[in-house]
Amino acid sequence: MGGALASTGFLGPAEWQAVALSLKVALFATLLSLPPGILAAHALARWRFPGRQFLNGLIHLPLILPPVVTGYLLLIVFGTQGPIGHFLKENFDFVLAFRWTGAVLAAAVMAFPLMVRAIRLSIDAVDHKLEAAASTLGASPLRVFSTITLPLILPGILAGSILAFAKAMGEFGATITFVSNIPGATQTLPSAVYAFLQVPDGEGAALHLIAISIAIAIAALAASEWLARHLQKRIGLSQRGAA
Repeated sequence: MGGALASTGFLGPAEWQAVALSLKVALFATLLSLPPGILAAHALARWRFPGRQFLNGLIHLPLILPPVVTGYLLLIVFGTQGPIGHFLKENFDFVLAFRWTGAVLAAAVMAFPLMVRAIRLSIDAVDHKLEAAASTLGASPLRVFSTITLPLILPGILAGSILAFAKAMGEFGATITFVSNIPGATQTLPSAVYAFLQVPDGEGAALHLIAISIAIAIAALAASEWLARHLQKRIGLSQRGAA
């Protein structure tokens, strides 16, 4: 990796591959998290059912547990000897552990709480009167959600997706525990930074990767802030119109 760095003056093919893999993993992790994230946020914000607080705690557990512990739990469950991992391998020849697909799963698990929280806050901001009015006119719960709630929370969904994407881009502990750090296969941007910091004269390449990571994170945070302000403005206009 060092020779490639010296020849290009910035990053070699292996390092760019790590950046590309990180973007790929983050994108798939975000898309994988989105449907269950919307469902979980809506359930926590609108439904009342036994075990609701347990579900809320379970969703946010990855934020509390050390990422290495989360990665090890994923390895136990989704590894080739784990219950789900063994089933997938035997029946579909699909392996998650030590594959880039496993990195997607690890990143999705770690990013999921942030997405759910952002979407839930946007649902909480929606005026119940708008949904109730649609229900009194005969609309089904699914139609109320698709025609009233969903358009109003769309900025929150986008904001949650951006936060999840940024979290997935920076995920390290759970990923390296579950899929290791295999160059060209599972080595993401944070893993590449870690690898460079373990070898002599690797600080320069690590700093270049860190600069790329910071640029992506700043862009994601700026977009999230803009969308959050847009959400507040849109919800305020809707509430005044309903009044």
